[in-house]
Amino acid sequence: MTLPSAHDVALAAERRTAARLLLAHPLVTSDGPYSDSFPLIRRHADWLAQRFQQVFGYRLLVEASYARLFKAGLGPGSGHRLQRPSTGTPFTPRTYAYLALALSVLVTAPEQLLLSQLVADLRAAAVDAGIEIDDTGRQAERRTLAAALRQLVDWGVLTETEGQVSSVAEERGGEALLTVDREIARAVVAGPLGLSRDGADLVRRAADPGFGGPRTYVRRRLVETPVVHLDDLTGAEREWLRTRQRRESQAFSELLGLEAEIRAEGIALVDPDDELTDLNLPGTGTVAQAALLLVERLVDRLRPTDPGHPAVGGRLVIGVPVPDGLLSELLDELVEEYGRRSNWQRGLLDDRDALLAAVLDLLVRMRLMAPVGPVRADGHGLPEGYEDTVPDGRPVTDVSGARAAGSGGWVLLAAAARFATTVAVKPRTQQHGADSADSAPADSITQEQPW
Repeated sequence: MTLPSAHDVALAAERRTAARLLLAHPLVTSDGPYSDSFPLIRRHADWLAQRFQQVFGYRLLVEASYARLFKAGLGPGSGHRLQRPSTGTPFTPRTYAYLALALSVLVTAPEQLLLSQLVADLRAAAVDAGIEIDDTGRQAERRTLAAALRQLVDWGVLTETEGQVSSVAEERGGEALLTVDREIARAVVAGPLGLSRDGADLVRRAADPGFGGPRTYVRRRLVETPVVHLDDLTGAEREWLRTRQRRESQAFSELLGLEAEIRAEGIALVDPDDELTDLNLPGTGTVAQAALLLVERLVDRLRPTDPGHPAVGGRLVIGVPVPDGLLSELLDELVEEYGRRSNWQRGLLDDRDALLAAVLDLLVRMRLMAPVGPVRADGHGLPEGYEDTVPDGRPVTDVSGARAAGSGGWVLLAAAARFATTVAVKPRTQQHGADSADSAPADSITQEQPW
């Protein structure tokens, strides 16, 4: 076998670096925070555009001053939300409304305009769209508007030529001179706005993989979420993944440097460099510390003694129900044991409901817990007309009842076992081969902590 030359190795490394940057930051500008790597994207623009289209169905636009990777959605409950950098507070629907209204104005705005004029045009656009906005004289409303405008500055849509957009939050309303990049403003929105009836329809349409069908959707979900449990997929998607997961693992390693962990309940793509994620667990801060401690205790309490295995006649277990009251009980214990003597935020310690809500939000986004409800395997959130026929009627992994059913309550998912403090080791006689998701042991996402 011929070994790759030094040139080939360097070329692959450059392309991988550029692809990873675009995946983590879909909008890269020539004068933004990643300007040093922008020439690398331009140098490999044709190759990157072809690969992103072939693998994920993503469109890549590379211009002289910016590169925009147009990603697609993954369906309800799978979005990557925006946050205020200073506080980490998620954008509210009101912030998104201001963001959309501002973009609608800026795509046809002059090259330069005053902040006060932008605010006036934004309010006029809201009237035209039939959107009611609160009095921007209120402090909270001014801060919300400032957060939306700050996001546009971070994207490069606006440049603060004189003054700052944050002055809009001042009580007397400060002024600023802004420079507008209309091209980037037009490139920000990726979803099919013109075809959508409402917000819910937009989410469904944005998740439509098109001609790529199950192949494209599964690849998108693998690379965009911390872990993919099998009931996150339809029957056709599970069948496609089962027959190709080893080859796909190799492809993701070559293209993005990601390592696949394949288990009976699903697959996770792990980044050894810990760069391609906006979530961290373990992490710093009160919420991350409490979330880690909570999920450890939940796994210790709820891990099934017999997780079953479909290949040997067992039932696949992807999630187990969390008993009513257990979350609050465990969180109270953690606050007494750790929070009172650590530097946990006093406001969250005093508002236990807010702390629990923030912890659950992080665990849901990490795909370690989920609210009880319908899943994609049941047809939830599928785009209209989405084809879900298994080729040749081949059998697929049965995921019916693999997590708690009904309404209300919470489910602890299989991937949570990677954060267990104890290791479950199976005797050699109980171990099976791991050539596919159907033949692997019904353990968790990591081999060291089986369920």
